[in-house]
Amino acid sequence: MKITVLGAGAWGTALAKLLRESGHEVTVWGHDPAHLAALRETGRNERYLPGVALPTGLSYEEDLAVAVGGANEIIVAVPSRAFRTVAGALVDFRGLAVSVTKGIEHDSGLTMCGVLQACAPRAKVAALSGPTLAPEVARGIPTAIVAASTDPGVARVVQSLFHRPAFRVYTSGDLLGVELGGALKNIIAIAAGVGDGLGFGDNAKAALVTRAVAEMRRLGVACGAQAETFAGLSGLGDLTVTCFSKLSRNRGFGEELGRGAPVLELLTASRHVVEGHPTTRSAWQLARKHGISTPIIEQVHAMLYDGKDVKAAVRDLTSRDSKAED
Repeated sequence: MKITVLGAGAWGTALAKLLRESGHEVTVWGHDPAHLAALRETGRNERYLPGVALPTGLSYEEDLAVAVGGANEIIVAVPSRAFRTVAGALVDFRGLAVSVTKGIEHDSGLTMCGVLQACAPRAKVAALSGPTLAPEVARGIPTAIVAASTDPGVARVVQSLFHRPAFRVYTSGDLLGVELGGALKNIIAIAAGVGDGLGFGDNAKAALVTRAVAEMRRLGVACGAQAETFAGLSGLGDLTVTCFSKLSRNRGFGEELGRGAPVLELLTASRHVVEGHPTTRSAWQLARKHGISTPIIEQVHAMLYDGKDVKAAVRDLTSRDSKAED
């Protein structure tokens, strides 16, 4: 197969490595020519995956049209803020387009596959999502993930494309639920990180994760997703790893926020994309649209966009009226 990975960050590079090791012809596109030149010359992505040797035979292309033109399959691994722009190059693409980006577009409320379907109407669209920290995938540490599509046949194609002994791929027909789970968990991870920064313990984080599942499920079902999806790999699984792992960008961002660092300073200083930041604004808007109660998302939104003090946000979250567990 001729596969192009759009995005030369940690996740795009890790997936390109996996696909190349499976014997596919893989091209990596990125927006930074200097970064691509370094990948080509050193065989490593030291900026995002330090210490990981990339397989020989990977190709690197800085021209987006050229990268897309010769591919049977496209893997879109660019940040959500750039997703629509990059997906615009796929308007005539008729092959398989797989989103591995976790986000919700603010203006439209669309998930990334929703954007793909709008930009590439002739493509077969799927998402690949789950508890997948890029450094662990790149090092061959056992991982499980979900390939989702509204077309079961397309989901099975993605499964066969990526499945390896250390990268177990399941399938799902709930494309919307899988994508919402992957996007919303980044918001909760910021909240988990805030708790870490404030010195909270495991009890608090376990409570946060459990209540977050209910909140994510509630919003997801209102949007048309299946409730059970949020108990799976792309829901609870991804939520767990992102809230607890020291490798999680969103959790780490929240931890610094909990220690008192300003939001803008953190965003400016980070080399890595913190998807939970824009997703918080999108999810908050989506919850308002559907009239859904999302107290965790509301407080994270207040911290990130209204300048609310983190301790005040925690106090307001924990002092809400008592209720039955749902």
